[in-house]
Amino acid sequence: MHPAGLFWVAAALRLLLAAHVAAAFEPISLGIAVGAASALTGYLSYRDLYCRFAECCREQPLNASALKLNLEEKLFGQHLATEVILKALTGFKNNKNPKKPLTLSLHGWAGTGKNLVSQIAAENLHPKGLKSNFVHLFVSTLHFPHEQHIKLYQDQLQRWIRGNVSACASSVFIFDEMDKLHPGVIDAIKPFLDYYEQIDGVSYRKAIFIFLRFFSHIGHYRVLSGVPCAIHNAGGDLITKTALDFWRAGRRREGIQLKDLEPALSVGVFNNKHSGLWHSGLIDRNLIDYFIPFLPLEYSHVKMCVRAEMKARGSAIDEDVVTRVAEEMTFFPKDEKIYSDKGCKTVQSRLDFH
Repeated sequence: MHPAGLFWVAAALRLLLAAHVAAAFEPISLGIAVGAASALTGYLSYRDLYCRFAECCREQPLNASALKLNLEEKLFGQHLATEVILKALTGFKNNKNPKKPLTLSLHGWAGTGKNLVSQIAAENLHPKGLKSNFVHLFVSTLHFPHEQHIKLYQDQLQRWIRGNVSACASSVFIFDEMDKLHPGVIDAIKPFLDYYEQIDGVSYRKAIFIFLRFFSHIGHYRVLSGVPCAIHNAGGDLITKTALDFWRAGRRREGIQLKDLEPALSVGVFNNKHSGLWHSGLIDRNLIDYFIPFLPLEYSHVKMCVRAEMKARGSAIDEDVVTRVAEEMTFFPKDEKIYSDKGCKTVQSRLDFH
């Protein structure tokens, strides 16, 4: 760039910086300064210049290759989740005119990768990931703890979603601990997930909703030994039983298809009082696009988790440590010991110990 051009760019940046300070007292200063800076440089539009200093909501296609690489490097033993998440997000983001928001429901035991997938999805949809102003995480026990306040939670949830989608059409909403959400709360967002072009002047069709369904470990041994267990674990036991049936038949777990689990999962969640989606209109109206099962993790997958954690810490991969950490995990069923009872949930703390 010509020296004169560099001078004007520097002047514009100084002006913009001064405006940020002034904006704390007078918000209109930022707009005036950015406009002046843009006029000075002649190189950047108002929006481009502003978005270099603040996070902006931008509509852009998803980088499918980057998402695929992230899933392959960080998520282990979940061929179904990897395939569905990749295709669902890529197809949705490449559709310039979706008919409804994308709604995903993730199901599985603790430590199998549900939170990790939501984090990866957020990072690929908005650069700042979970720290983005356009990604919103709700935790049932934190944000909706009291059963007697369901109506209040419903009103707050509607206002929160309406306001954030008005600010950014491609907002992402993640609901964690759906098994602890009081029935009825989530139905407040049903209109936003439906096939409406607009509601009160706001379109929700480009938003994404992700539900994380956690299953407790009670019932592992009972269901796998043929003894009925509490309905609280109906979905988790269905996933585990299907994986175990494949293993006992000598079939590869990668042979399990979405059709083997998804229909029964949706019915199980709808009829489960502890699901957060009990008798929910979201299911009754077919507003959840995918019920995604996360399979229980085997010994080899736990070792992959340990290696990935060591790599993330910048440590050399010591296979002796990898083996020791993996062998400290508990596995079920009692006789065969195939699946990790906690998935990869405690890998980080055990690695700290070693």
